[in-house]
Amino acid sequence: MSYIVLMVGLGFLILLVAWLPMVLKELPLSLPIICVALGVAVFSLLRLDNPEPLAFPEATEKLTELIVIISLMGAGLKLDRRIGWRRWIITWRLLAITMPLSILMIALIGWYWLDFPLAASILLAAALAPTDPVLASDIQVGPPQSGEEDEIRFSLTSEAGLNDGLAFPFVHLAIGVALLNGNPPWEMLKHWALLDVVWRLAAGVGIGWLVGRFLGYVTFRVPNRANLSRTGDGFVSVGITLIAYGVTELASGYGFVAVFVAAVALRDAERDNEYHERLHDFVEQTERLMMMLMLVLFGGTLAHGLIDALSWSAVGAAVVILFLVRPVAGVAGLAGVPMPLGEKLAIGFFGIRGMGSIYYVAYALNAAEFDVSNALWAVTGLIVLLSILVHGTTVTPIMRRIDRRRQGPDPAAAVAIHPRMEKAGVSPDPR
Repeated sequence: MSYIVLMVGLGFLILLVAWLPMVLKELPLSLPIICVALGVAVFSLLRLDNPEPLAFPEATEKLTELIVIISLMGAGLKLDRRIGWRRWIITWRLLAITMPLSILMIALIGWYWLDFPLAASILLAAALAPTDPVLASDIQVGPPQSGEEDEIRFSLTSEAGLNDGLAFPFVHLAIGVALLNGNPPWEMLKHWALLDVVWRLAAGVGIGWLVGRFLGYVTFRVPNRANLSRTGDGFVSVGITLIAYGVTELASGYGFVAVFVAAVALRDAERDNEYHERLHDFVEQTERLMMMLMLVLFGGTLAHGLIDALSWSAVGAAVVILFLVRPVAGVAGLAGVPMPLGEKLAIGFFGIRGMGSIYYVAYALNAAEFDVSNALWAVTGLIVLLSILVHGTTVTPIMRRIDRRRQGPDPAAAVAIHPRMEKAGVSPDPR
């Protein structure tokens, strides 16, 4: 009987995946908010078992891992702008300045404010610094060739595509510190620098690019009767995702980085082919369904008290991490960029936290023993919840206001700033 009820519930969930985005399009609400509320209601009313991550550590890690890599493929396929130093200058600043600053500040908050051990403080910082590619879909660029690629949306999409993988070295650092057990740290740090930083990142970028270029050739360049694009099947995108991720992980590289790089390389192989839209649409639908399922389960953990034991001090720390650390680090990273302050603040403010944070905490807790596991889950859960609520209700009105201000009374006025921005390396031209 419970199996049949589960089937019915899954059927309704699939229908909601298709229906809710249309209903919520003009409202200051987001799909994640509805999913979390649904999870809280279902698990409270039906008295279902607690799906807490500590009880299902492997399932939590693997499910969030799959959601993130699917989302990374979608993010890479969306981008119309070719990769380049000047064209992606804001992205590079966010990765090189904003994310390290965020990691440093969050680690200090964990160490001094929350009284976490060093390993747990580093893990908290690594998990909460990246912008989530899953829950940030409302602030990302539109589908391929849609033209919805202003500087804010492009920067947040490309940043989310890369910084999840770039946070991984700090997760490994936290694991290494947790496994020291009083031993000297020098060997651990040497191993971390050579393997977790240099090799894994290089392998992620290199293998991802090779896989993307090869599959781009197979998809678009081989004789017409044999290339994959002629199939018209969007589920090919999932196959590409799994190949890029799996091959890179087998080589001890960062699969997160590889998936996004492979998507960018695939898009670069044939930029204007309509098949990109089919690939993107399928991967987006898959991501949305998996995201809704995970957020319903997240709502279930909240119904069972995931964050109930938090002190007011921990709540204050969570608010500071979400609403002060990221905006300050974001604006610092964009210092000197000829962009309106309001747009810089928007990029800083919409550093959304979500599935990536949950994955990193689950991954680390499955790899090493941390003394404050419950507290780590509680703080992470609260920050993800606050991000879903606040960012979900503000993204639509804020972005509408920025779009209207950018266009102004004369749309040509908006174009007038482009040469000045392009001279500084900030260009809306995707070519």
